[in-house]
Amino acid sequence: MQNESTSPQTGETQPESLVGREYEVEVGPVAHGGHCIARTDEGRVLFVRHTLPGEKVVARITDGAEDSRFLRADAVEIIEASKDRVPAPCPFAGPGKCGGCDWQHAKPGAQRRLKGEVIAEQLQRLAGLTPEEAGWDGTVMPAEGDKLPAGEVPAWRTRVQYAIDEDGRVGLRKHRSHDIEIIDHCMIAAPGVSELGVEQQDWPQMATVEAIAATGSHDRQVILTPRPGGRLPLVELDKPVSVLRVDERDGGVHRVHGRGFVRERADDRTYRVGSGGFWQVHPQAANTLVRAVMQGLLPRKNDTALDLYCGVGLFAGAIGQRIGEKGAVLGIESGKRAVEDARHNLADLDRVRIEHGKVDQVLPRTGITECDLIVLDPPRAGAGRATVKQLVALGARRIAYVACDPAALARDISYFAEGGYRVRTLRAFDLFPMTHHVECVAILEPVEKGR
Repeated sequence: MQNESTSPQTGETQPESLVGREYEVEVGPVAHGGHCIARTDEGRVLFVRHTLPGEKVVARITDGAEDSRFLRADAVEIIEASKDRVPAPCPFAGPGKCGGCDWQHAKPGAQRRLKGEVIAEQLQRLAGLTPEEAGWDGTVMPAEGDKLPAGEVPAWRTRVQYAIDEDGRVGLRKHRSHDIEIIDHCMIAAPGVSELGVEQQDWPQMATVEAIAATGSHDRQVILTPRPGGRLPLVELDKPVSVLRVDERDGGVHRVHGRGFVRERADDRTYRVGSGGFWQVHPQAANTLVRAVMQGLLPRKNDTALDLYCGVGLFAGAIGQRIGEKGAVLGIESGKRAVEDARHNLADLDRVRIEHGKVDQVLPRTGITECDLIVLDPPRAGAGRATVKQLVALGARRIAYVACDPAALARDISYFAEGGYRVRTLRAFDLFPMTHHVECVAILEPVEKGR
């Protein structure tokens, strides 16, 4: 029974944990999730962080047991390094440290290549498409201003949620852990976040402090989540800031002082984003994605369009400005505060209407049986087969799918293919430098129109 132990709770034998065991391995291809694949001499599959394809490393197991289908590991020693490796610029990046960045140890160009390889692998595995068949040239484009030399880090993250330890010290979560890495500066935080000075203060009785620096205005905001029974501190930061708090009873976000929203700007419009609601985190993301979606959809005068999972109305506003007074846009969003913001943001566009609820429930109730254009920006899990089936039935001329997860995108593309839609073009943007995340915009059209 050398590979088993007994659980003190149940008395049952448990497979032996392999956490802490080390293996010398050759590192294979990148995989979705910010790690690479390797195999031990016994054939065990390892998902290894802090390494790069082609390296030889010592991998220390961080999660898994004798009966696990795969094991997770960190590369704790680099025996043979990749030419794409650089010393991690951030002192808080590395095995066992902050889990926010996956690729601090890779050159910027290599990070984009790795993300491209992940997209290509997911398209092939889940949608059966090559890059050429998806209308994609295989590149992941950097955002404007982010193309920096190796060793330099773009300060892009306009929203940072800091974790606070029991002593009130500021940090960030470790990878797949509730443990906290104490920090004094986050290198990828945007200047507007860093200048608040959150990291230089203690936050007693707080669980998290989220700092938000709007790109389209000088609005700054912090959202405090107290520990159970915790009292709010007097917030005195280095710049003027609005303060909100998360209610421990209902999870709602309530204004303490200042504005309950920040003002963002994209496509020559100002958008109100309230109570820490969703807005793209990279300063260039909103404009980059609007351009890609509009270039793909090519809206015409009098078009009818749907903006699904519309948030505060970014794409609905962009389409609404391009379809003339006789066109119409319907946005659907499940977040109540986001719906209020979207209606406020687009109040000057009579041709735009926003409905509250889940897409798959609201869409059938609208009575809409056809439309010209659809844009959807679903959550990370994707839209799903049932919703895609509803959209296919509307016979749109073009559909723009904005995706933050290439696996969900590829799955949904396969569902669209079942309904007679093909991918016309796909573009990928590196809007999350140093992390494994990537944003894609796929333009789909009916197969017969693509011939």
